[in-house]
Amino acid sequence: MEIKKILWPTDFSDNSNSVLWYVQALSKKFDAEIYLLYVAEDLAGKGKWYGELTPEHAKKLHEWEIPLAEKKMDEVCEKDLAGCPLFHKKVEVGEPASKILEVADKEGIDLIIMATHGRGGRFQIGSVTEKVVTNAKIPVWTARPQK
Repeated sequence: MEIKKILWPTDFSDNSNSVLWYVQALSKKFDAEIYLLYVAEDLAGKGKWYGELTPEHAKKLHEWEIPLAEKKMDEVCEKDLAGCPLFHKKVEVGEPASKILEVADKEGIDLIIMATHGRGGRFQIGSVTEKVVTNAKIPVWTARPQK
């Protein structure tokens, strides 16, 4: 198997960042490009779970969240990925697992590397990770965050 493109979906949590070592090591070993992906969840479709979130409210939330995510990605790229051959930054809006799989397919990703769980961290494997592992057409490397 040739690994030329690695996708690292992140929510910038400590759990998610704990797999960065694997991303760096495999990128260097295979001289692979790294695709960083942050997915701003589209809460407008969640109904009353989050209260009355209108499309206008969701848009304002994303107008705040997306630049913040882009800034955080810039920091990760400068601080942690300077030694990697090539990296790309992507911010998408939607359902996280679906967007991860969509980006992997669209970009011709060879390997997805992600933590077993992100922000929540209460379960053995998070729901986003479970959906990605179950539905991915390519290998998914998962690592349990260190405590």
